[in-house]
Amino acid sequence: MPELPEVEVVRLGISPFILNQKITDVIIRQRNLRLPIPSQLKKHLVGESILDVLRRGKYLLLTTAKGTLLCHLGMSGSLRLLKKSLPPQKHDHVDLLFANHCLRFNDPRRFGLFLWTSENPLHHPLLSRLGPEPLSTDLTPCYLWKKAQKRKVAIKSFLMNSQIVAGIGNIYATEVLFKAKIHPLTSASVISHEQFKTLCSSIKTILGKAIQQGGTTLRDFVNSEGKPGYFKQQLQVYGRNSQPCPLCGASLQSLRLAQRTTIFCSSCQPKANQHYNETKKRVRLHLK
Repeated sequence: MPELPEVEVVRLGISPFILNQKITDVIIRQRNLRLPIPSQLKKHLVGESILDVLRRGKYLLLTTAKGTLLCHLGMSGSLRLLKKSLPPQKHDHVDLLFANHCLRFNDPRRFGLFLWTSENPLHHPLLSRLGPEPLSTDLTPCYLWKKAQKRKVAIKSFLMNSQIVAGIGNIYATEVLFKAKIHPLTSASVISHEQFKTLCSSIKTILGKAIQQGGTTLRDFVNSEGKPGYFKQQLQVYGRNSQPCPLCGASLQSLRLAQRTTIFCSSCQPKANQHYNETKKRVRLHLK
């Protein structure tokens, strides 16, 4: 699934080409995505210019004078800038046509979203409860520490809760915890304020580097030009189960947490003893 860095890479890629550009037509080939595309979407968009291209969590927000188009790439979606004359391929569900090019949405699994709101998009039900942006000044060690108090959930699940922090998915949560040297099953409530300083710094460093490198090439992700991201080359642990730890050489291990695979180093990310065992029971851990 495209995560926050991938969505930010797409935003940066399409912005120079669609900002202040008028939408000349909207072609919808498949309305049935995760939620149906609104029947009046074409009416709302045709003739309007894109005034801003924003991101909130994993959502792209294309703003016009009438309202905002909310787009989510789902599990395998992509937005690509193409020549208008290029014929659609399988799974090309939506085209936004401009004077000189086309912004095309492709989504094989149809888990993406194309929604419309004429209100403040930040008040939309899908966005209103999102936590702070991980790369913003709103995400601080103090904020995380306060949110973690009395929460006995595993720290990895804590980080992936979009109401705590917006947009940290499985790949980057795994990498962040490795960099911070915190075991993924450690209870969020026992992590010290000092550890949250390291964790907060790791979040910003990992996500920042991923954006600079163009995202992660996993499964179907490509950027707005159809090119793959390159951060996969810098992944330290994700997808490397049983391979040597890049820091200590010990064999990396795998576990399942909330139906997601987590890779970690038991040497560099030591267990938190009692708290680890309690968390293990709660999540019904399945070690591989």
